[in-house]
Amino acid sequence: MEERTIVIDGDVIAGNHSEINYGIIANSAILGERVNLSGDLTSTGDSRIDIWSRIGGNVKTDHNAYIGEFVTIDGKLVVKGDLDIGNDVKINGGFEAKGWIVVRNPVPVIVYLFLYISELLRLGKGEEVEKALEDLFEDDVESIGLNSMIIPNGSKISMDSIRVPSNARIGNKCRLVGNIRATSLEMGNQTTLYGSIRTIGDVKLGTDNIIHGNIISRGRVDVAAGTHILGEINSQSIKIHEDSRVDGVMRAPGGIIFEREEDDVLSDSELMDLDV
Repeated sequence: MEERTIVIDGDVIAGNHSEINYGIIANSAILGERVNLSGDLTSTGDSRIDIWSRIGGNVKTDHNAYIGEFVTIDGKLVVKGDLDIGNDVKINGGFEAKGWIVVRNPVPVIVYLFLYISELLRLGKGEEVEKALEDLFEDDVESIGLNSMIIPNGSKISMDSIRVPSNARIGNKCRLVGNIRATSLEMGNQTTLYGSIRTIGDVKLGTDNIIHGNIISRGRVDVAAGTHILGEINSQSIKIHEDSRVDGVMRAPGGIIFEREEDDVLSDSELMDLDV
């Protein structure tokens, strides 16, 4: 997260009624219905914007663009591929398209995904569909995909806060700005957060993270080795590794557990050398 832009190595999917007070740079972008994006939208792949959404800056894509009905783009639309655009779309800065321009209402995002899965089934790729569905609905954090950013419906991301109505999952080597408010939080390794964390459920932090703020949770907080928390921890219970660091006070009515490295296990040959 930069000063005005969120940079993503993979794809971005923004759910319906999301409010993002940043611009976005990604490989490909899918924005649901009534999404409000304050800055520019730049993608090296396709861009798909559903109905009633608003883009506060420019939209630039190196491939195709699909713009639904009643979408408003305050800046300029630049499409290096084909443009599929619906009725009553407002583009205040004009547009450029090097490919075909078709004025019609593009297929909504959810229907597009349904047709994609249906086509895979028609081609006899049932195993791929089953695997894709398992990846989508599996609870494991690693099933999210290659460096993608998925924003749940009704989320709000601003300079001050990152609010999601459900669980928050953060990968490795991320740089985030804002106070996180979520039901629960799972964070990978080597991530830096310039803000605090507040959850109803558990908070699980991986190794070598840096949190520039407090952690407040009604559940349990797990802190792995090498993580540095510059603020306080207030939760029901805490499990913290001895190699981590907390600058503030730790409060936990359910108790605090300090985790240490396991002692090295002696091999069979070493055991034989010991005197009985």
